[in-house]
Amino acid sequence: MVSLDRPIKFEDVDAANIVFFARFLNYAHEAMERFFAPLDGGYAGLILERRIGLPAVRVEADYAAPVRYGQALRIETLVVRIGRRSATLRYRMHRAHDGVLSAELRHTVVTTDLVQLVSVPMPDDVRALLSAHLEPEQAPSSAGQPA
Repeated sequence: MVSLDRPIKFEDVDAANIVFFARFLNYAHEAMERFFAPLDGGYAGLILERRIGLPAVRVEADYAAPVRYGQALRIETLVVRIGRRSATLRYRMHRAHDGVLSAELRHTVVTTDLVQLVSVPMPDDVRALLSAHLEPEQAPSSAGQPA
């Protein structure tokens, strides 16, 4: 699991002073960038130098408790599934001050050649990083999993 603490900024909240629901997708992307930081060159190196992208093909979100301006989220990123060319990440977003689950997102990405915009087999270092954070109840093999 990889954690990221994210303060809630004024620009994140709506007129009710709670985080606007769509902002949670931005938080997930920030957490994904943090998740891939250990790669050579980090997430930016993957995108800008290696020209390998991880575009979203599916996102699911469940919202449980509001978060307000001035509070913070602790975002925990785990891997739910690893395929040949895709992976599903789970982001659990807890309010930092009391540990209450605020939102949980599942995010499926596909490894993509950013020059030709086609899916490609997952690079070994990306697969190794994902495998290192696979949820414990998941099998370590991707055999039988869809691409």
